[in-house]
Amino acid sequence: MKYKIKQETKPTLKNFGKYKAVTVHEKTIESEQIIKETALRTGFSTGNIKGVLISIAEVVNSHLRDGDRVRLPDWGMMKLEIESDKVDDPKEFRAKKHIRGVRLHFLPQSNDGSQELYENMSFEKEKQD
Repeated sequence: MKYKIKQETKPTLKNFGKYKAVTVHEKTIESEQIIKETALRTGFSTGNIKGVLISIAEVVNSHLRDGDRVRLPDWGMMKLEIESDKVDDPKEFRAKKHIRGVRLHFLPQSNDGSQELYENMSFEKEKQD
């Protein structure tokens, strides 16, 4: 995984002015690539893989919107979490006013404390021009 060093530029953050590593994302893998690679590994047609992928996405998204956690074997667990402003009195809380958004949290599969997703990962600093 490539990274670069970046300075924190938001003055409101306690780490303002300090440097941190950030991931360099060189490309985005689209669903068609995932479908082709999966078809090659499984021997199923790309049409079948695409249909299954679309169906899984619809089912998973439906459960996430309902507030369920979704665990996929050999991958991990997903859940949606609300981000909201804080209020002094719970009677003052209004969803439309205080809920800022929703974030997807992904927790990789963990076996005995180790997470396969992170195994054999190496880090390489991006070469700068």
